[in-house]
Amino acid sequence: MGKSARPRTLADNEAKAVQRMIRVSPQKLNLLAQLIRGKKVAAALADLEFSRKRIASNVRKCLESAIANAENNHQLDVDDLVVSEAHVGKALVMKRFEAKGRGRSGRIEKPFSHLTIVVREVEAKA
Repeated sequence: MGKSARPRTLADNEAKAVQRMIRVSPQKLNLLAQLIRGKKVAAALADLEFSRKRIASNVRKCLESAIANAENNHQLDVDDLVVSEAHVGKALVMKRFEAKGRGRSGRIEKPFSHLTIVVREVEAKA
């Protein structure tokens, strides 16, 4: 006697992947999310492959996970996938202190972020 399955929140032609606790500020991660939002999956992967941002490999992994979820769990065609949503959320912020001159201390904040990527299958135009 387990719990009944939760109803699916996404449409039938969508799949998503969530990556939590990425060690980068949400502002920096959002730059990459904006880069791939609305693009076809192949173009988004190529953009992330050649991006010079440190966190691009993590975003690429999350996108590949969303593609794999679409293909394996929902039987969607990979060639017709588009990144419909890519949004960033705040996670915790570690607070650290650094010694400064003349007996003072400075606060250092080390933020974490969450990334959610939703891919949607769009029918190819004939």
